[in-house]
Amino acid sequence: IVDRKKDMIIRGGENIFPAELEEILYTMPGVAEAAIVGAPDPVYGEKVIAYVVKRPDSDLTADKVKDHFKGKTSSFKAPEQVFFIETLPKSPVGKILRRELRDRAAGQA
Repeated sequence: IVDRKKDMIIRGGENIFPAELEEILYTMPGVAEAAIVGAPDPVYGEKVIAYVVKRPDSDLTADKVKDHFKGKTSSFKAPEQVFFIETLPKSPVGKILRRELRDRAAGQA
């Protein structure tokens, strides 16, 4: 099992597991925390959105994050959009509230 089924993103009939992409993000200097979610896409069903919390003094940009995925995964899995946020929403036990991020992504898509 790679990830929770409800967190899986289905893009153009392909299954994308956020945990796989988050592992790639965490190899990037400057990333303190990250979460990948799906947002509605009129053509492919869902698109991949990355939410990133930068480390202090990081010079990360959305383009740098997108470039980091080149050669590390299939192009259809790479995030289409990258949003930088101060903190990821979490439950009282510290789990990332992906539902909140999906709702937010749907509004930003």
